Amino acid sequence: MRLRRILASVAVALALWSWPVAAPHPIARPFIAPETPYAAGHRGVDIRASAGSDVRAPADGVVHFAGFVVDRPVISIRHAGGVLSSFEPVEPIVATGDRVTRGDVIGTLLPGHCASPCLHLGARIDGGYVNPLLFLGGLERAVLYPLE
Repeated sequence: MRLRRILASVAVALALWSWPVAAPHPIARPFIAPETPYAAGHRGVDIRASAGSDVRAPADGVVHFAGFVVDRPVISIRHAGGVLSSFEPVEPIVATGDRVTRGDVIGTLLPGHCASPCLHLGARIDGGYVNPLLFLGGLERAVLYPLE
């Protein structure tokens, strides 16, 4: 059942997400899944972009959080299918509870996450981290061959 929900969420998101920053979209650091929920990993992708760039909602949703986590400004958006996107370091121009539409500006990228400015984009489905490139079409489809 959980796998079906994940696949359904991914299918919905694949048709709806757009990149949150303007092109090009060089990945500074890829998603690295942790071995366990509490193990080391990189629970998102870092996308190089200029400080001061607009950060946009990748899909329709409701702002779940806009504020500080420890010492950095973070925005998260709740989307259909149990999907939550997160963005940092972003100075928000939205507030918790605001409705956003794909492409709406949600904030401004600040320096500080990478050596040169980048946006950290995270994605969760029902609380579990997944590679955000699944929603942006940035991953090739896996092809399984028979074991013969």
